[in-house]
Amino acid sequence: MPELTWQKSSFSGGPQGECLHLACGPGGTIHLRESDTPHEVLTAAPAQLTALLIHLKHQAPHQG
Repeated sequence: MPELTWQKSSFSGGPQGECLHLACGPGGTIHLRESDTPHEVLTAAPAQLTALLIHLKHQAPHQG
């Protein structure tokens, strides 16, 4: 795998220093990792990641 350029999510950086990092790989694949476990990487195509995020959004408890 070629070297990836990781970027910290703008939503990261809570008081415990928990950060989500993202990188774009060959063919447009998206790679995600957490700062406390950088060796564990989730890789997905954009359509797969979109489907996952939509699913999670609908599963989240409503706040208000």
